[in-house]
Amino acid sequence: MIRLENVSKVYATRRGDVRALQDVSLTVDRGQYAAICGPSGCGKSTLLSLIGGLALPTAGNITVDEMLISTASSADRARFRAQHIGFVFQLFHLFPFLNVLDNIMVAAAEPRDGETLDYARQLVEQFGLLARCHHRPAQLSVGERQRVAMARALLNRPSILMADEPTGNLDPHNAALVLDEIDRFHRAGGTVLLVTHESPAAARAQTTIFLHEGGVARRD
Repeated sequence: MIRLENVSKVYATRRGDVRALQDVSLTVDRGQYAAICGPSGCGKSTLLSLIGGLALPTAGNITVDEMLISTASSADRARFRAQHIGFVFQLFHLFPFLNVLDNIMVAAAEPRDGETLDYARQLVEQFGLLARCHHRPAQLSVGERQRVAMARALLNRPSILMADEPTGNLDPHNAALVLDEIDRFHRAGGTVLLVTHESPAAARAQTTIFLHEGGVARRD
């Protein structure tokens, strides 16, 4: 279960404080598929970063699978992410000097071993990247890069998948492939948080959380 209690996030800038989230409280049950929607600048990506422990809230508590993320040390949050959370980003964040297989393997929570490598190869095949296994990102299409990023997110068999606009740069065909894989993860019992501007993507979720000006406007 993911639980936020009165969570706020304020960023200090040269022009003054910017309030990204204000007093947000919400719950996402284990195994649920939730889409997070709203206009640009409403706090969607900030919300995902806080839940994933990439940043700490200015106020409030965040609990993820019984882990109090909001007070955990940086090392404990990193360990928790590696073991429980897979991230997918719109801009892929692949290493340009690594091939497909090695880009997937960089996510390994444990030292490189035969079992993890075998699973990485299985993901390469699952995502239709077998012929591209030894290619670097610059040699891949945009859709192929996002599939590599998806495979990397799933390498440690996470219980939670967080996707921030994963189809934003994709054509309809590749967007559907990525969303199908997210559906597959959810059907296997995983929890999904999907940030999206796109109605077809949000329609796949069980519930939609609408943010506006840093707060929860409504939930459908």
